[in-house]
Amino acid sequence: MSAQWTKVAVVGAGTIGLSWAALFAANGLEVRITDPREDLADAVRAAMPSLAAGIPGADVDELLDHIHLTGDLAEAVTGVDLVQENGPERLEFKQRLFAEIARHAPENAVLASSSSGIIASAIAAELPGAVAARLLIAHPFNPPQVVPLVEIVPGERTAEPVVEAAVEFYRALGKTPVRLRKEIPGFVANRLQSAIMQESISLVLRGVVSVEELDTVMKASLGGRYATVGPFESFHLGGGPGGIRHMMAHLGIGMAERWKDLGHPQLTEDAIAAISDQTETTYGSGPTAYEQRSELRDRKQNAINAALHDIEQS
Repeated sequence: MSAQWTKVAVVGAGTIGLSWAALFAANGLEVRITDPREDLADAVRAAMPSLAAGIPGADVDELLDHIHLTGDLAEAVTGVDLVQENGPERLEFKQRLFAEIARHAPENAVLASSSSGIIASAIAAELPGAVAARLLIAHPFNPPQVVPLVEIVPGERTAEPVVEAAVEFYRALGKTPVRLRKEIPGFVANRLQSAIMQESISLVLRGVVSVEELDTVMKASLGGRYATVGPFESFHLGGGPGGIRHMMAHLGIGMAERWKDLGHPQLTEDAIAAISDQTETTYGSGPTAYEQRSELRDRKQNAINAALHDIEQS
């Protein structure tokens, strides 16, 4: 990491906050975690072994040496270079939280929210201009210590040097920061995921495939493809030498017709129960199943990351 970045505060020690803390600590940063939960110390100690396993070369004891715990928000953010907020996804809560953070954090600290859908302009609406200028969204794709993407989404009043500094910070962590050009609720990755989940749920509820079969279709087709090329490049290559223009001319009409038939499932109690029952039957439920499946997921994702990195560097 650049000498510019030495201390960070992680506000909120849920799944995302703890993942961020592990990644920050693995990169040699001094990490201060704050959360009002009474079991904060136990939660951090319990989470670090599995999180360290997902970070190549990470050691649990070394991670813990870089992490300091406090229930005092002011103590956590004093003197830090960046604050990574991971509180509940409620606008009013985040507005109050950032107002309190701004009272104690340094005047030059970057204020980043891990929000998965609330835009920075809304969070900063009641904040002074100097504070709003330092606030932006840095939305990771779960789990942050493994998946490369961080969506950088500045607000209407976010200063450009702050955006550039944030991009530099996350890139130095080994992440892939992508700056969005406009604010939009849900940002990009979650909107794409929502669209896929909408049709996935519809296909299962309509009896076309089971949960397990749907996941197999995705992993054996689009999942692997999209790890190497995105939707537009995929279409461009699918058109052969004629590229995307050829693809649109020959398959575009049919694709547009299928859009009309995409499902719009209602998440009723019965629908949620049907989807949940199938998913739990296929993948298990409870802490043990979660630990086993998440560890497998992280190993697979790291293998993909490493393979793509080697190819891109060759």
